Amino acid sequence: MIIGFDAKRLVRNSTGLGNYGRTLVNDLVAASSDDWHFRLYAPDEGRSDLRAKVTPSPKIEWAYPEASLSLQRSLWRIGKGIIRDMQRDGVRLFHGLTGELPRGLKASGIKSVVTIHDLIFLRHPEYYHWLDAKIYAWKFRYTCREADRIIAISERTKQDVMELGGVPEEKIEVVYQSCAPKFKALLQEEVLQQVRQKYRLPQRFLLSVGTIERRKNLMLAVKALDLLPADVHLVAVGRQTDYVKEFPKNSRIHFLNGVSDEELAALYQLAEVFVYPSRYEGFGIPIIEAIHSGLPVVACTGSCLEEAGGPDNLYVGPDAVEDFSNAVRQVLAGAEGRDERIRRSRAYVRRFEGHDVAGQMMHIYQDLLGSR
Repeated sequence: MIIGFDAKRLVRNSTGLGNYGRTLVNDLVAASSDDWHFRLYAPDEGRSDLRAKVTPSPKIEWAYPEASLSLQRSLWRIGKGIIRDMQRDGVRLFHGLTGELPRGLKASGIKSVVTIHDLIFLRHPEYYHWLDAKIYAWKFRYTCREADRIIAISERTKQDVMELGGVPEEKIEVVYQSCAPKFKALLQEEVLQQVRQKYRLPQRFLLSVGTIERRKNLMLAVKALDLLPADVHLVAVGRQTDYVKEFPKNSRIHFLNGVSDEELAALYQLAEVFVYPSRYEGFGIPIIEAIHSGLPVVACTGSCLEEAGGPDNLYVGPDAVEDFSNAVRQVLAGAEGRDERIRRSRAYVRRFEGHDVAGQMMHIYQDLLGSR
């Protein structure tokens, strides 16, 4: 049983799509028997630190094109080059982890699965350059036609694929993302204090994780901060865009970038509340990470965040500043019912455990290959 994967993001992206692919591959290796093998096809070796996050195993092999020019490597990944290599390698099924499949894969006889993370470029094209939105839309519709099975990372994404792609429901499976184990492990107090000192963190803070861009709507949390106790700060972790220039000068707002995975786990455990005011997401894995870390969550309605966080966290409209601040007050340290919310939320997110996700994915692979 040889399964191929599009591994470009595994070796190039430190967050988001990269984390999804690395976590899934690691979960599959842990859950599968010795006769399963996984070939990771990437246009180059990428970053060694990211490649090292894929657990070494005899079941895993990396595969790269022989071409030396960057353009040739890019073309290899999306067309006949990678297909020829997979046929040579005995790959029976290919999983496009980031919403794409090589051109001509269906005609080659290799079965295909593709993960669709979100359709924000169709739901909210205003957040994209118009040409990028057109290209992404074309790729999406081509991929929907070519794929033997589509994985949606949430029920919200499934509904979007059906509505915007005209895909029949029976072709789509919902398989949630799982959370990396490091967010479930309690860190020693010494480690926590080292991170606090390194980043000069306040004693009390709300935490937000994700690219600081307009769609993520961090301004809602910034405005709500003025309605919260004066000793409560906001710490935002993620790559900054020009959107940051719109924020007021405020000593209670702290921007962090270049945070390691280990430090991020500490930040979750040092925070008091996790806030995720995004206007639209495909799923919202930081919510799962926060809940595993023992945090209550305040997020926004309108996409899938209730699906990720469950019924015991709080959700408000993406423009409702006063509602957002009131929701945060309800879950600050010492608030009535806070501990029970956290306990029930942790029980809710067990449905996203890694081996369950791997088991579902393996079941889909076997079903397509007729090997169950």
